[in-house]
Amino acid sequence: MGKTIAIANQKGGVGKTTSAINLAASFAVLEYKTLIIDADPQANATSGLGYDPKEIENSIYECIIDNVDPAEVIVETTTPHLHLLPAHIDLVGAEIEMINLPERERMMHKAIEKIKDNYDFIIIDCSPSLGLITVNALTAADSVIVPVQCEYFALEGLGKLLNTIKIVQSRLNPNLDIEGILLTMFDSRLRLSRQVVDEVKTHFQQIVFDTIINRNTRLSEAPSFGETIIMHDATSTGAINYLNLAREILQKNQLIQKQTGGN
Repeated sequence: MGKTIAIANQKGGVGKTTSAINLAASFAVLEYKTLIIDADPQANATSGLGYDPKEIENSIYECIIDNVDPAEVIVETTTPHLHLLPAHIDLVGAEIEMINLPERERMMHKAIEKIKDNYDFIIIDCSPSLGLITVNALTAADSVIVPVQCEYFALEGLGKLLNTIKIVQSRLNPNLDIEGILLTMFDSRLRLSRQVVDEVKTHFQQIVFDTIINRNTRLSEAPSFGETIIMHDATSTGAINYLNLAREILQKNQLIQKQTGGN
């Protein structure tokens, strides 16, 4: 049975979708069968993997609301071993439709259970909110990665997210772990970036990943080509960063890498 990791932060612009896409792609390149679930109505992970959300007929919405089997909705990507459960703008209305349903917080969990055995890793790209869809993702996940950008107000709202995680742990998913806090958009030329790294590591200590994601032009432009950073430029700093993150998670989970890749 695969491990499900949610990538969540209710604050936008922290590198959440970029991290979801490229961590998933890194696991896939290391030959782990990986599924990325786009649980954000903006559908940026869907478009970032080369699909037009407007042309998607079935999505995670149908799996949650209409009980469609995810196996019928999952699509392949240009990266071997990487599949996508896409999103559509209809997901915006899902929270309203779910509000009066029984077990409303567990609907995504029920959908994922149907296909979990087919994958080594399932990565959920959460929406930038703490609404019912995000709570569903946290309830379905084994662990959560929290991306934090190395910029001013980096820790703003982080306490609220961590409190939500605690509530989910106490009421819905006692086995939910914090996989780690991921520092993103790091620029070594900026003193502020270095200060944020120091502050986050001082405050959160061992739950902060050693791997830091650098600000990188190639990383920023890859989604506009509908590509992961590894497909777009495998030699870029961004590609190396996310491969290192994948290896760090594998090591933390004491999983043997099937392929070591580069240096």
